[in-house]
Amino acid sequence: MTTQPQSPVTVTPALPNRRNAELFLLGFAALITTVALLIVEANQEQGITWDLLRYTVGYLALFGVAHLAVRRFAPYADPLLLPVVALLNGLGLVMIHRLDLAEGTASSGGLGGTANQQMLWTLVGVAVFAVVVIFLHDHRMLARYGYVCGLTGLVLLVIPAILPAKYSEQYGAKIWIQFPGFSIQPAEFSKILLLIFFAAVLVAKRELFTSAGKHVLGMDLPRPRDLAPLLLAWIASVGVMVFEKDLGASLLLYASFLALLYIATERLSWVVIGLALFAAGSVVAYHIFGHVRVRVQNWWDPFADPDGAGYQMVQSLFSFATGGIFGTGLGNGQPGTVPEASTDFIISAIGEELGLVGLAGVLMLYTILIIRGMRTAIAVRDSFGKLLAGGLSSTLAIQLFIVVGGVTKLIPESGLTTPWMSYGGSSLLANYVLLAILVRISHGARRPITTTRQPNATPIAAAKTEVIEKV
Repeated sequence: MTTQPQSPVTVTPALPNRRNAELFLLGFAALITTVALLIVEANQEQGITWDLLRYTVGYLALFGVAHLAVRRFAPYADPLLLPVVALLNGLGLVMIHRLDLAEGTASSGGLGGTANQQMLWTLVGVAVFAVVVIFLHDHRMLARYGYVCGLTGLVLLVIPAILPAKYSEQYGAKIWIQFPGFSIQPAEFSKILLLIFFAAVLVAKRELFTSAGKHVLGMDLPRPRDLAPLLLAWIASVGVMVFEKDLGASLLLYASFLALLYIATERLSWVVIGLALFAAGSVVAYHIFGHVRVRVQNWWDPFADPDGAGYQMVQSLFSFATGGIFGTGLGNGQPGTVPEASTDFIISAIGEELGLVGLAGVLMLYTILIIRGMRTAIAVRDSFGKLLAGGLSSTLAIQLFIVVGGVTKLIPESGLTTPWMSYGGSSLLANYVLLAILVRISHGARRPITTTRQPNATPIAAAKTEVIEKV
């Protein structure tokens, strides 16, 4: 009796896991954050105390734990993702502390004020990041729960709209769920859940979105009966803008869906039709709803009411003008003159004290993060992972454009927060979940590939098989 020879297993050489490089970059991020904090304390004549060392050690320990989770459970993940976010988070903490000093809410023995609360939310966010990295063994598991994620995301979007104003409305927008002592902004989590749903549906129903209709102006238009998903996304985004008075979330969710649709189909016609629908809805909303009209008028001419509705935008523009090219220096400006500077307008505070050069550096960090996310989307081998990584990266890019465009008067101000920098627990938690999913996908893209070689295959045939399996 003869036995069949076993097929040898070949492991394709993978990129180095670069975990030591990640650890070095985390230490560099901690150094920059510490120096920035010391500069703020010195320029504000607060004195250097040992309490600051406690925060520095805590910051290092916190991201050290996150690094260990990645090293153990996602060793082939992109080494730049976590350090870049750690630096953005650290600079955000420093700037929030600076704003606390301007408002007189910081304590003499430490950070105090909202900076302490943000540090607590950072602790929770990094813990959630580690949990997702540990228990999400494979990003493809999320595709199984695509419809559950979509339903949950829609429910979270609807809840603030149906709650009484005293439980859901702040600063004129019904986007909160308020509990005794704290509140959450469910739209921050909806964007991730809906992206998972969109990616799962686009993979399962790709033929529906790629079916061509009439050819007009060099574009293959979709068939009218295939427009239902786009119309549903449009109705949901307009509903958020109208009933929750949240322009930022409406634009972010709809633009993210269009970006994901374009990535999946590579057809510009979907984007053109989608933008036309959104433009039409925005024009109608402008003429019908007062809160939309006020936002647009403040964008068009904030100096028409500089002490009233346009005050925040006017002060933001003055902050950028004061900062100039190199800024006033950390701790030397007057960022407290901009209302809600620690949340919606933290970019204005950065532009004043770090100037155009410093703001460009911060935007470059976001650009690195977005590019690495897109490279992950290109490198990962499954369609769901490609769409999800591309969608998450596109969402970051769109949100950054909406935030920076709003505070610089390029587009109407939206009320969105700057990821990982602005004060806010919901935003910080949701963005750390987003980061954890990106880390997981990048691990799947970079890890070694195990292939099986046929017993009698020639080296050339085996190489061809390996290439096919890699693709």
